[in-house]
Amino acid sequence: MFVLLARDCAVGEWSHWSGCAVQCSPTYRVRRRQILQEPENGGEPCPNLEEKAGCLEYFTNQGIECGQLHVPAFITTSEYNKERRRRAVPIDWASHAEDSGYCVEFQIESFSPACMSEDRPHARWMLYIRDGYTVCVACQHPAMNVRNHRCYGDGSDAGREHILHWQAVGNGKCYGTWRKVREVEQCSCPLVHSFIFT
Repeated sequence: MFVLLARDCAVGEWSHWSGCAVQCSPTYRVRRRQILQEPENGGEPCPNLEEKAGCLEYFTNQGIECGQLHVPAFITTSEYNKERRRRAVPIDWASHAEDSGYCVEFQIESFSPACMSEDRPHARWMLYIRDGYTVCVACQHPAMNVRNHRCYGDGSDAGREHILHWQAVGNGKCYGTWRKVREVEQCSCPLVHSFIFT
């Protein structure tokens, strides 16, 4: 009696990940693998031959920075800045002392419920985040990028029509959206509405 042996599908190794499908916007990248042996006589079918993953490139092919509108701002209370200044300042930042930073005013559009349930003493500042409130966020060293003297998530390319994202440092479940109002030299918000980029 002649018996046909089942042959399972065999596939090769994954290719390298492709670049992002679109520059400067949240998109995807792809990797693929080839079939080396088709299944025969009831053998195991082939697994997925293509995988996609989320992707965001922050520089164009010409090396120009982009994608800032899609980067969330990581913020914490301005009180943290006092503690940060008490620590030793690395020597490489000393040459940038003349750049005192800047302040960005945002209007809160939304926030997650987790911000309202925060009861740890060092995180109570999150309780003061409310829809419609204007908050001030300072960009200073060491959060400031040495190359472009900007803080990530500051909405430098955003107009009032853009909705931007923020996240509280110390509680990843406290996050929300805001709109950029303006950029100024010094922050002038009340202490409870004054934050810093981290």
